[in-house]
Amino acid sequence: MRLLLAPMEGLLDDVLRAVLSRIGGYDCAVSEFARVSGSVLPHRCFRRIVPELDHGSRAVGGMPVRVQLLGSDPAAMAENAAQLALLAPAAVDLNFGCPAPTVNRHRGGAVLLDEPELLHDIARAVRAALPADMALTAKMRLGVVDKGRAIECAQALTAGGASELVVHARTKVEGYRPPAHWEWVGRIADVVTVPVVANGEVWTAADWVRCRAVSGATDVMLGRGAVSDPFLARRIRLGHDDDAGVRAAEWALLEPLIAEFRNRVVAKVAAHHAPGRIKQWLNMLRRRYEQAEALYMQIRPLKTLAEIDRVLVSLGILGEPDQLAA
Repeated sequence: MRLLLAPMEGLLDDVLRAVLSRIGGYDCAVSEFARVSGSVLPHRCFRRIVPELDHGSRAVGGMPVRVQLLGSDPAAMAENAAQLALLAPAAVDLNFGCPAPTVNRHRGGAVLLDEPELLHDIARAVRAALPADMALTAKMRLGVVDKGRAIECAQALTAGGASELVVHARTKVEGYRPPAHWEWVGRIADVVTVPVVANGEVWTAADWVRCRAVSGATDVMLGRGAVSDPFLARRIRLGHDDDAGVRAAEWALLEPLIAEFRNRVVAKVAAHHAPGRIKQWLNMLRRRYEQAEALYMQIRPLKTLAEIDRVLVSLGILGEPDQLAA
């Protein structure tokens, strides 16, 4: 049984990966995508998206990080994969799951699922560009509008050389609306010879159990559920129940990690962007933690980092301002 941490553009970056990796429970993570167009990206672009490349392609807590590429031109994808391989990523992943309209308008992500032949050509070109011992994986949805070509797409990717598939069990047009069609993960697994990982709508340990039962998948990727509940993977592995008492104990452990998150955000982005990032994660956390709800409501109207810091200091989450790490 493996648990994978999903890529989430604009949310689950190296800052949040560091926090979740420190908590533990994940076998690996997949990074946000590097967008490939007509040029070969320099190493600094890959390092900006995935700073873990400078640390053995591992997050702070030791979790391996696969690097994801997004694009539609097989030759350009292969050239960029060869460049990326020089940085020794844990693996290279192909993005055929992003449903964002801006990405799809530029022929990237899930919109390509209407073209199984192109998926095959991309996978084959990238596989040929990588060292033999470097894994190529792919993430896909069930289709663009309907699920009629999901199996064909999966077969095209594995025939092209993908050694593992993560299947987000919804179509592009379904976005993130429930339900996830976990049964389709099993249908895909029945016709390919590589591991298939289930993804979509797993918020709790009970969801994880149902997902595995319906999909037949041994392995599950967690995304929004992991961000909203940072202890979810660890709780699944330990077989712990989830109730208010458990979450209260977890919140005490989360407080110093919120401080670490704040410090890492401030070190990465301009000060005027930091409040938005802090509020973004707390907004997700309040789905599972009533303490996060109270904290979020306190900082929601605040505009500056200094104002937010005063609240965090008053609650004992941060040290005194003159001791704060930049």
